Amino acid sequence: MRTYSFLAVLFWSCMFHAIHMMPSEKRTNKHSRSERITGLPENDGKTLHRTKRGWMWNQFFLLEEYTGPDTQYVGKLHTDQDKGDGNLKYILTGDGAGSLFIIDENTGDIHAAKKLDREEKSLYVLRAKAIDRKTGRQVEPESEFIIKIHDINDNEPKFTKDMYTASIPEMAGVGTSVIQVTATDADDANYGNSAKVVYSILQGQPYFSVDPETGIIKTALPDMSRENREQYQVVIQAKDMGGQMGGLSGTTTVNITLTDVNDNPPRFPQSTYQFTSPESAPPGTPLGRIKANDPDVGENAEIDYSISNGDGSDMFDIITDKDTQEGIITVKKHLDFENKMLYTLRVEATNTHPDPRFLQLGPFKDTALVKISVEDIDEPPVFSRPWYLIEVDEDAKEGSIIGQVVAQDPDITKNAIKYSVDRHTDLDRIFNIYSGNGSLFISKPLDREETPWHNITVIATEINNPKQTSQIPVFIRILDINDHAPEFAKYYETFVCENAKAGQLIQTVSAVDKDEPPRGHKFFFELVPEFALHPNFSIVDNKDNTAGIMTRRNGYSRSKTSTYLLPIIIFDNDYPIQSSTGTLTIRVCACDSRGNMQSCNAEALLLPAGLSTGALVAILLCIIILLVLVVLFTALKRQRKKEPLIISKDDVRDNIVTYNDEGGGEEDTQAFDIGALRNPEAREESKMRRDVIPETIFQIRRTAPLWENIDVQDFIHRRLKENDSDPAAPPYDSLATYAYEGNDSIANSLSSLESLTTEGNQDYDYLSDWGPRFKKLADMYGGEDSDRD
Repeated sequence: MRTYSFLAVLFWSCMFHAIHMMPSEKRTNKHSRSERITGLPENDGKTLHRTKRGWMWNQFFLLEEYTGPDTQYVGKLHTDQDKGDGNLKYILTGDGAGSLFIIDENTGDIHAAKKLDREEKSLYVLRAKAIDRKTGRQVEPESEFIIKIHDINDNEPKFTKDMYTASIPEMAGVGTSVIQVTATDADDANYGNSAKVVYSILQGQPYFSVDPETGIIKTALPDMSRENREQYQVVIQAKDMGGQMGGLSGTTTVNITLTDVNDNPPRFPQSTYQFTSPESAPPGTPLGRIKANDPDVGENAEIDYSISNGDGSDMFDIITDKDTQEGIITVKKHLDFENKMLYTLRVEATNTHPDPRFLQLGPFKDTALVKISVEDIDEPPVFSRPWYLIEVDEDAKEGSIIGQVVAQDPDITKNAIKYSVDRHTDLDRIFNIYSGNGSLFISKPLDREETPWHNITVIATEINNPKQTSQIPVFIRILDINDHAPEFAKYYETFVCENAKAGQLIQTVSAVDKDEPPRGHKFFFELVPEFALHPNFSIVDNKDNTAGIMTRRNGYSRSKTSTYLLPIIIFDNDYPIQSSTGTLTIRVCACDSRGNMQSCNAEALLLPAGLSTGALVAILLCIIILLVLVVLFTALKRQRKKEPLIISKDDVRDNIVTYNDEGGGEEDTQAFDIGALRNPEAREESKMRRDVIPETIFQIRRTAPLWENIDVQDFIHRRLKENDSDPAAPPYDSLATYAYEGNDSIANSLSSLESLTTEGNQDYDYLSDWGPRFKKLADMYGGEDSDRD
């Protein structure tokens, strides 16, 4: 059974503002007749009919942010099948159905239950259908429609940032772009002017301007100086509705900073500076600081200081403190008040990073005059040389002058100078100096071979101000004189073979000399005059400081002469000529055919006629065995233990009593009475100590007779026990205090504590009269004064 139906959906709007109601363009005549569509299906040739609805709406506009007292009416859902008897039920589904949009299921009226916001959702898609309450079947196919939310100007423009920060170099030209600000409006840009934003400046004029459409902020004044003003705060407004009256607006703040450029040269605040320096200031000493002011900052304010000219450019220097941008004037060379008292410098301050764009403003440097006064101070004496070298012969006489050092006061006052020798550098007091003129002289004999060099220090002191002292090293070289004779270089062990031939070299000798002649050593060798024609040996001078010992005959016999003594004279060639005689010991030895020594002992000649080598070895073994037996016998004898003569435990020699008490000294005569050991019947009354006054007078104690007891050991134990229990019994300890040194010493006091009260030099000659024990002190203090005038 085929049902022919026709559904007409009518949306009736109850509109408060008719201008906001827009029906769809696809709209048919309400009273148009139904269209009948016929077709031939496969199975049957039945005719199908399509019925047009009387009204068709596919979208509808609804105002946002509705604030009326009642719910906002959207429209009405109605079908031609509705006879008004309540048999049909209208159902609404889709976006917001049941929550935002509600429908009266009997009448089909649709209302907006809540206030809508287009910025949250701009359109809603809904579907409507009509159902027969009895059968539950749709009387019309489901119809879809759209509800669009119509925008109103309810959102003000908002900037992307609450606060902007920008910077621009100072001295920038007009129209230089600084920063662009952007504001957005949440309203619908496609509907009216609600989202059309226009920018304007509320604060920051006349320094800056803003483009009304792009929001680009630009400079409006030329040559803005950072030194005059560095920070600017600009307020920009963004207004919708194209800036018209009634539009909403929003603002933002832009903090603009002018960055520095090098447009200011350095300038000294004053034209002249004055400083003072003591003449003793060492090189590198800072004297003062000067500073040129530069309003710029950072590297644009960096300054380099230099000395352009002046009579003190060689004596002073200036360096730049990178942290404070100050010029530090320092001493370059040693100053001398007596030579020059005032110096003048011209100091120049220059920017290190000039900007070529501003060079037309003038030179980026400045100069100032610096005057430096040199202050006079009391300077120590100055020696004429940095060091002295003195040469002296080692045979120079004591008291002879070997050289002179000269020092003077560099000050104008020219104080007198006193010279002395630093005794720490001349502990043996070999040298001395005249304190008035600085002449050095010898106090003790010199020996170059013992000490070829002496390094002493001479001190120069101002007499009026002893604190001003100077020291100078003096190197004393001891010149050699020929005072030592040459001698053999070593001990020679010389031998001659029995089968030696005449003219054979048996030994080469050389010599040494402690002296050092300037032309080198030259030694001569010869036999002593008594052996000039020695029958056995001769000497040949090799002319190279060596000599050869030669044989003068064929064959030598140990049995006749086993040793020969050959005296040799050694001369040098220096003045005065020194010579010495050395004796060469020559032994006669048995040698093989090659001349290698076999034996040099004369006793060896008797061995072949006596005992053989095997016999000698046997005798040696026998002697060793006898020695071993003697050692063993002695060791066994020492290990024997002697039996004690008395084994009794009562033997007094085996019982040793130890007393750890200290005796009372010489005054203690009552410590122990040895007579009681000899006579047990002897007893003596107790006596009080004579060296100590007892605090309590004790009763004299009587002891029981002991004459019947003949055991000495028991007697001693009893007396010991009695004395241990008697507090008044000796020994006592005595304390003697001696607080007086006495005045019987012939040497008096050797302390130097009282020497501070005496002025002048003391006479220590009396130390020589005290004997050999005080000889060292007499040499140290009794010699000639080193500060002799």
